[in-house]
Amino acid sequence: MIKVDIKEYTLEFKIPAGTSRGVYTTKDSFFIILTDDKGNLGIGECGILRGLSCDDRPGYRDKLKEVSDNISHYLNNIDKLADWPSIRFGLETAKRSYESSNAEVLYKSSFVEGNTPIPINGLIWMGKPSFMQAQIEDKLKNNFACVKLKIGAIDFEEEYHILRDIRKRYNSSDLEIRVDANGAFLPKNALSKLDRLAKLDIHSIEQPIAAKQFEEMSKLIKNTPLPIALDEELIGVNKLEDKENLLTFLNPQYFILKPSLIGGICACEEWIALAERMNIPWWATSALESNIGLNAIAQWVFVKKNKMIQGLGTGSLYTNNFDSPLTVEKGALYYMNSKEWDYSNLGI
Repeated sequence: MIKVDIKEYTLEFKIPAGTSRGVYTTKDSFFIILTDDKGNLGIGECGILRGLSCDDRPGYRDKLKEVSDNISHYLNNIDKLADWPSIRFGLETAKRSYESSNAEVLYKSSFVEGNTPIPINGLIWMGKPSFMQAQIEDKLKNNFACVKLKIGAIDFEEEYHILRDIRKRYNSSDLEIRVDANGAFLPKNALSKLDRLAKLDIHSIEQPIAAKQFEEMSKLIKNTPLPIALDEELIGVNKLEDKENLLTFLNPQYFILKPSLIGGICACEEWIALAERMNIPWWATSALESNIGLNAIAQWVFVKKNKMIQGLGTGSLYTNNFDSPLTVEKGALYYMNSKEWDYSNLGI
């Protein structure tokens, strides 16, 4: 008989993480832990981002208790959690972990065997120009072939000058630059900003204007000189028909999959099937999960054989993350089998 335990855990940032939506100093996660009398273990992370996750609403803990009290039902009907995307992700990964011969190996591959890393971008958080510049220097010293800058919180001219200075030092064949506005631009001046950014050979911009402005976003995508990647736009779009309608209407240059925010691996697979049919490239990004959630996303992404640089380097952000084999070196995420998992902070 499967036993279930729900553990709440607060992750603490080493340094404040600035975005256009505000500054994060902590992040709450909930862990679904499955065990049985034979010693089998399964663990999955339900990670929510305050103010962004569509299931960041009253009743979250009550829903987790309902899942816990009816675990057999929900394990066999995970799709019933479509309106609770982070819980759906946590439960489906806990189930896969439990059913595996090794709780940490959700997808067997050369990645978890320690043979093949996943190329990732170096994430640059918003802040004073000197702070952003210091982060950039650190990423470049560590051989990242791609950096992603959060923009939209400080003066655009200052952000533009930082990007211009990077491009003066490294051309686009040596360093890929992505930017993420988190919806910070206004529709009336977004195109002019994209025109300027395009002159710097920026790879793409994530969510230049706020989500759900469909007419404005459609016009921007049609006229942009800079490829646009949809991000927040996918949150809360749970029905397959709605997903298809969204991509058909907007027809973005890229879109980005964040399993915790859009309904887990099952939902991501639906988006990917549409992407392949419509020839829209995609990549995956973690959403500030601990190493437990990051591990599940990384292993899944690897077996999808997506050749783009992924956004999976958030594991080193926290002072109290879980020790794991996940290691970032030379611009890539490695699974170092010489290191062990440590769940002691969860009482496991």
